Amino acid sequence: MKPSKIAITGGLGSGKSAVCAIIQELGYPVFSCDAINRALWQDASYLSVLREVFPDCLTEGTPDKAKITARVFADSVALQRLNEISHPRIMKQLLEDMSRHPVSFGEVPLLFEGGYAPLFDRIIAVRREREARICAVMQRDGATREQVLLRMAQQFDPDWLESTGCLIVENNGSHEALRRAVIQTLEKLHIL
Repeated sequence: MKPSKIAITGGLGSGKSAVCAIIQELGYPVFSCDAINRALWQDASYLSVLREVFPDCLTEGTPDKAKITARVFADSVALQRLNEISHPRIMKQLLEDMSRHPVSFGEVPLLFEGGYAPLFDRIIAVRREREARICAVMQRDGATREQVLLRMAQQFDPDWLESTGCLIVENNGSHEALRRAVIQTLEKLHIL
């Protein structure tokens, strides 16, 4: 049986979004936890909860994303609390969106950390050399090396991906090499 809900995951800066863009170009629906999270920041009820939980991270009475981000990456208890608030909402929306299609993909950055792997039929993990990931995130987010390393420390170690049974897409070459790797992976899933 062909898989219908396929998760795409990988460490910070691994190239998940690039893989998702290629899959979308190939005609498949792709949904993103990050996009759902961005939409949540426009939801009044979500902001109300954040206001209560993080009263010290407000700017003019409104939850300040930059302040909350800085706080949670320096405080594991605060990070756990934020995840408890946001993750159920994000995953509920993601699975609803994905269920509307016979085959769909979901970009789930914290798939293993959140224990969400069993919710998907198959998993594609994007892997990239550590230094390339660090440089990519520093450039993309304007973050310092220390900030990136702090964020990476909160995520799973990509060295143990083989033990998860997921399909691994290596992202250590050109965009064309990545595209070929994605196509080969979709062929292994018998959906291309």
